[in-house]
Amino acid sequence: MVVYSTAQAAHAVKIAPAFTRFDHSLGVCLLLRRLGASLTEQIAGLLHDVSHTAFSHVVDFLFDHADQDYHERLFAETLAASDAATILARHGYDWRAFLDEGRFPVLEQPLPRLCADRLDYFLRDAVPLGLASLAEVAWLLDHLAVVDGRIGVIAASRDEAVAAARWLGRTFMAADDASWSDLRELALYQLTADALRAGLATGCIAESDLLGADRSLWEKLCACADPAVAAIVARITPQTRFIVDLIAPDFTLIPKIRAVDPDVWLDGRLQPLSALDREYGAARTAYLARKDRPWPMRVAGVG
Repeated sequence: MVVYSTAQAAHAVKIAPAFTRFDHSLGVCLLLRRLGASLTEQIAGLLHDVSHTAFSHVVDFLFDHADQDYHERLFAETLAASDAATILARHGYDWRAFLDEGRFPVLEQPLPRLCADRLDYFLRDAVPLGLASLAEVAWLLDHLAVVDGRIGVIAASRDEAVAAARWLGRTFMAADDASWSDLRELALYQLTADALRAGLATGCIAESDLLGADRSLWEKLCACADPAVAAIVARITPQTRFIVDLIAPDFTLIPKIRAVDPDVWLDGRLQPLSALDREYGAARTAYLARKDRPWPMRVAGVG
């Protein structure tokens, strides 16, 4: 099973502890079940990340996929070639029925809406990041429901619903700032992608290695005798420091910013939190404006 981040191999890229794609996919499936999604959508949740490569989203940096969707382009090919297709057929399902994510609106929604995929990795990361307790996770889950085919925040009173949505929105932004769009983390992703690129160019690794596990791929990179590859690998450490450098950057990062605007069920309809809480709307807009730009980065030191 492919590990969710490079932390298992490089011990440097993720701030939060690594978890596997199986952990995440099973969590999404169970969340969909909790929210009353159909069995077909639960299966879609279990399958949605089967095409992730080793090092996960690092490969998006390798192949310059700014939307971090490289794995999605491999989804049909991977699913068709897997034993999942045979297992699905045995139970009366055609694997092709799971290719269109538009059929599964509880599983996937575009930002800034909530969806099961987004909620699972958020809640899974928020606890080890120190941003949420298990009690707060349980409290939030009790305030989530599917209305009109979408996940929304619901409560007995307006104040309670808005408070839960506000906690979700602000904690989600904090997780994005601390991890998913953190410049240091992204810079380490970039260095790991550079090492992969150099390894492919020198023949130390093959593209087929990307379909294996993190650890075996990392070990191949570390064993590469080519000095260019070794020099990059040596910079991928927990102690590596980065600075913003407008004059002589080593690379430029363009973060994918994640900031949700939770829907709240009020007055018989779903309404975005930003329309109910102007302070939250302004905070979200300011956060996006602060982070959503190119960041020229330089490696300032190792060790």
